[in-house]
Amino acid sequence: MQAGRIFKIFIRLLGDAARHRRLPYNPARPTVIPRPAAAERQIWTVQDTIHFLHCCQATDPAFADLIEVLIGTGIRKGEALALHWDDVHLPERVLYIRYTLSAIDNNRLILTSPKTRSSKDWVALSARVAIALRHRAEDKDPSLSHADHGGFVFHRPDGRPLHPAYVLNHFHDLCREFGVPRTTVHDLRHLAATISITADVPLTVVSKTLRHATLSTTANIYGHLTTQAARDAVDTIDHALTSASPIELPRPRAPGDHTTRVRNQRVATRTQQRKAS
Repeated sequence: MQAGRIFKIFIRLLGDAARHRRLPYNPARPTVIPRPAAAERQIWTVQDTIHFLHCCQATDPAFADLIEVLIGTGIRKGEALALHWDDVHLPERVLYIRYTLSAIDNNRLILTSPKTRSSKDWVALSARVAIALRHRAEDKDPSLSHADHGGFVFHRPDGRPLHPAYVLNHFHDLCREFGVPRTTVHDLRHLAATISITADVPLTVVSKTLRHATLSTTANIYGHLTTQAARDAVDTIDHALTSASPIELPRPRAPGDHTTRVRNQRVATRTQQRKAS
């Protein structure tokens, strides 16, 4: 601990020397590796989504219910895999996000806090998602107690949570088998946002549904989808101004009022009146 603190002070001193031109650069500053460009996302269409869910229900109903929850709520993969029955309230059609499931060293599974503080929040459930969760509740193995399976909504036959790597690999296998474009599980969250925004759901509502920390985060990610909304906004302004009754403007002054000669004559007359008084 003491060595780390000394190292930070040393870096700060070298940085001050570089800013005051005592050193050409800070030799202790780490190299900044440029961030690679993000790969282009492959987002399903609504037809792709319906086709996948229909085929998956016939092949792997439990996995189809997981995909239904991911698309219908927009929650993250780790949040869905960490979902406990104690946090699911079907009569009220809401669930609460408390944890996210992460893999350490690509093997050991742990439960941690969600990505951001705003991620720990209530999520509304549609009727379709509620039906998928009821399927999972009906298929619970009675031989496993609550302590055995940890209360996970989506789990292996022995009650342990699904591994994130298995979910991704199995999802890719099913995409290839069903003939739909290959995408990622996280892109299902973007699919939920895309469907909402193209259906004219306000961006503030979409941001709240996705539990983004700020509205600007949602705008930066999905700004390309709001082009039509921006056109609709300016068209609304145009229509409001055009359809309003014309406003009567004051009559323009006579041309003589604006000439320099007339104005100078008025000033001169006022000056002479003041002198005479």
